[in-house]
Amino acid sequence: MAEITPPEPPLVINRWPLMLGVIVALGVLFYVLQPILLPFVLGAVIAYLGDPLVDALERRKVSRTVGVVLVFLLFSSIVFLLLLLAIPMLLQQLDAMVSKIPAIYRWITTEALPWIQARFSVEEAGLPRVDWSAQLADNWQSLGRLTANTFKQITGSGASLLLGIANMALVPVVAFYLMRDWDAIMSRMLMIFPRAWQDRVNHMVGEADEVVGAFIRGQLIVMCALGVIYSAGLWMVGVQLALLLGVIAGLASIVPYLGFAVGIVASLIAAWAQSGDWLMLLSVAVVFGVGQLIESMVLTPILVGDRIGLHPVAVIFALMAGGQLAGFVGVLVALPVAAVIMVFARHAVAYYRASELYGAD
Repeated sequence: MAEITPPEPPLVINRWPLMLGVIVALGVLFYVLQPILLPFVLGAVIAYLGDPLVDALERRKVSRTVGVVLVFLLFSSIVFLLLLLAIPMLLQQLDAMVSKIPAIYRWITTEALPWIQARFSVEEAGLPRVDWSAQLADNWQSLGRLTANTFKQITGSGASLLLGIANMALVPVVAFYLMRDWDAIMSRMLMIFPRAWQDRVNHMVGEADEVVGAFIRGQLIVMCALGVIYSAGLWMVGVQLALLLGVIAGLASIVPYLGFAVGIVASLIAAWAQSGDWLMLLSVAVVFGVGQLIESMVLTPILVGDRIGLHPVAVIFALMAGGQLAGFVGVLVALPVAAVIMVFARHAVAYYRASELYGAD
């Protein structure tokens, strides 16, 4: 009678060290490969923004591929209109802003600084006199030489030019395939985790998706809406740089209250340099006050709510840390990563407070 060989016991692997090792390895890989990750990160962001729209079309019996094509057409139309309408106006106003620099500097040196010194008994110290006609001419010439040299280097290296074109061409390709297969990719990634963790991980990923979606989609709409509100309001009160100042304030609104602070200071300086009229300054303050009320009472509660949970200081730190570690790619992924870390950290703190270590005498 043949001897029956007992089955081998299953391989025992300690889960926590393995998962921590995987996370560290992914972080190192991201840092090493960040020079080539830009098209993939941009494609992932576009796919993430478009996935809810594709899901909504899919629920209306539209095939996934057709839904992706329709969403791509929508996004492409928006980008085309922005490039066609906004870019020329922004360049025109940027040129006008550069021409106003001498007047703003003259106002600071002759009026603002002496007033501060007299008001607060500050020791007198004048700013250096600057020949702005020569300075601006030199800087524009330097900028022109730098642009020409950069373009010469890029075009002189066929490989660099082809690589840049390929990177930009990869963005819609990556976005298309990620958007088409987003749900399947998320499901397969969940299956990688140990079975005992999958329900809990699925729950936490759902929370993280809610937080990230609330911030990326909601805050993006808030930023665009504030840019339109500030630009339209400043244009109505007669500020010449209305579009440029509104766009700056809208973009700065990625950090709560930063857009309001940056926008109102820059707009007050521009309005004073333009007319020196106190009534226009009051009108600018009213524009930003109304914009702030609309943001705090309508836009943020409806579009973002209180789900993001990131303190403004944490937002600033995440953006700066991402830029320091991985440049522009790091800035793109900083806030989503910070939001996900916040969700998992909240669960870790809850487990710790429920543990014997926290509750023991």
